[in-house]
Amino acid sequence: MLFPPVCGGCGKTGSRWCLDCQARVPRIVEPFCEKCGIPVRKSGLCEKCQVEPLAYRLMRSWAVFDSPVQNALHTIKYRRNVGLGDSIAIQMVEFVRSLRWNNDMVIPVPLGHQRLRERGYNQVGLVARPLAYELGLDYAPTALWKSRETRSQVGLTISQRRENVSKAYQANPLVVNRKSILLMDDVATTGSTISACTEALLSAGAREVYALTIARALSHHDLNRV
Repeated sequence: MLFPPVCGGCGKTGSRWCLDCQARVPRIVEPFCEKCGIPVRKSGLCEKCQVEPLAYRLMRSWAVFDSPVQNALHTIKYRRNVGLGDSIAIQMVEFVRSLRWNNDMVIPVPLGHQRLRERGYNQVGLVARPLAYELGLDYAPTALWKSRETRSQVGLTISQRRENVSKAYQANPLVVNRKSILLMDDVATTGSTISACTEALLSAGAREVYALTIARALSHHDLNRV
């Protein structure tokens, strides 16, 4: 009563993730790339996936990185609204189940040591942990780690992003060997971070990697089609 929750999407008092924002989640609809899940004009693979096959098996995103999901992720990441992760995870459960991926464990994309010390938590884990619990999967946040510090990906070109995270991650073979991994991140833009993490997991013996992000940034695509 003294400190009521505030919706991370619209700022309305009364809940962390209000019914209005739940109903306004912008979803990605078909046709989309069969591999990376980005919207395309006709079914099949997008131009990027045709030219450069990616190591992960499939990637899908729950929502478009736009309001109210964009607002919610920013409040989790920058305003310490840590309780909002549970609410978003609950709404994502049915979407993930509909994918029918047969995974063994959920692993969040890790932060670097310096960023983790500054923030105090991994924002991806705030959604990945309750999601793993609801799906009945193992949660292994320490099975993948960042072996070197990198620049922020914000503002970098596609080639710069790829170079920035190249060989920046390592995985524990004792945990991931022969496992089907659900790799989770908050936002996918070019997919460079997901690809770097996938390569680390496969090098450590993972059987396969499926990538899931809360949102997909589509700033360079036709949002009116979504």
